[in-house]
Amino acid sequence: MKENIIKDKSFNFAVDIVNLYKELAYNKKEYVMSRQLLKSGTSIGANVREAEYAQSKPDFTGKMSISLKEANETDYWLDLLHATDFINEEEFKIFKPKSTEMLKLLVSIVKTSKQ
Repeated sequence: MKENIIKDKSFNFAVDIVNLYKELAYNKKEYVMSRQLLKSGTSIGANVREAEYAQSKPDFTGKMSISLKEANETDYWLDLLHATDFINEEEFKIFKPKSTEMLKLLVSIVKTSKQ
């Protein structure tokens, strides 16, 4: 079976986000921003999965564009959680590169699918 890099990476990223959410909610008692992070961070992979069986090229592009928007939102919440000291520098250095990688992959996919 052919490897699907964005599918695999978005799923693994979602697992990491769920684990970060659990840490923030249970240990740091932060519920509002962490919930937003959870929603956007897991939505990336869900939309990638929907795009996998898109009915048309515009449907595929649309789903991947939604994934891109969710990745950008996730990046925002990570920045905000870091700026407000809910995630420390060490945690931020783990999550920020993964978030940036998601954004770069999705930008590339959306650009290519629009051509």
